[in-house]
Amino acid sequence: MSDFVGQSFGGYEVISLLGKGGMATVYRARQTSIGRDVALKVIKPDLTETGEFTTRFQREAQTVATLSHPHILKVFDYGQHAGMVYLVMELLTGGSLMDLIRKGGALPTEQVLYLLDQIASALDYAHRRGIVHRDLKPQNVLLDENGNAFLTDFGIAKILNETSGLTQTGMTMGTPAYMSPEQWRGQSLDARSDVYALGVVTFEALSGRLPFSGDTPFSLMHSHVYDQPASLVSIRPETPAAVSAVIDKARAKTPEGRYNTAGDFAAALRSAF
Repeated sequence: MSDFVGQSFGGYEVISLLGKGGMATVYRARQTSIGRDVALKVIKPDLTETGEFTTRFQREAQTVATLSHPHILKVFDYGQHAGMVYLVMELLTGGSLMDLIRKGGALPTEQVLYLLDQIASALDYAHRRGIVHRDLKPQNVLLDENGNAFLTDFGIAKILNETSGLTQTGMTMGTPAYMSPEQWRGQSLDARSDVYALGVVTFEALSGRLPFSGDTPFSLMHSHVYDQPASLVSIRPETPAAVSAVIDKARAKTPEGRYNTAGDFAAALRSAF
């Protein structure tokens, strides 16, 4: 993908590169009409080769733009420019939850509970509106300068699923380290699949590591579907057994074994501490 720094992109002046991922490149840009700085996410061209992707992207962008919650990143605009599909979002400057974990390893308990309350509230809001995130991970939890959490990338995994050949083979796109067993199996997903991913994210934030390690997506798939994950108490022996049990329930192999809502999980974890 070309570097657009210094160029005009639609009605936006691209200022600097913020980051690159497997799906998109994100820039800091200025909306020239009102002088507002924003995050401009440009989707990789090889993902947007079909008209089907563009149609579904526009539909999902419209849906996500209707979400109004204090801890969901605002979507301002979307469109196409020079054959590239883009999304315009609120600009945050505090990095991501992944940045915090990489920098400091296990995070303080109170900080994790604070962030978990915010993430769970955002998820419950989306779930009540029939929207499942499908790709919850620390990289998709962005932070403002005060350390508050904002969920981003709602609906992106769904678009990729519906426009790729992977769904024909029974695999569902997400990020392997955080995908629920039913997502790996290509089954229908509901709020409890996000609860599973939130359990993995919470475990990682409290321990500084993932519950499973694998060299390939398929080895991770086997672990998530069949293997018992590491317990928090095995890594942090001072952890109350009740806390470890709450996280284990969030990561149950079946949706029926988990908390029904993200808020239920967050409340149970706070009570256990």
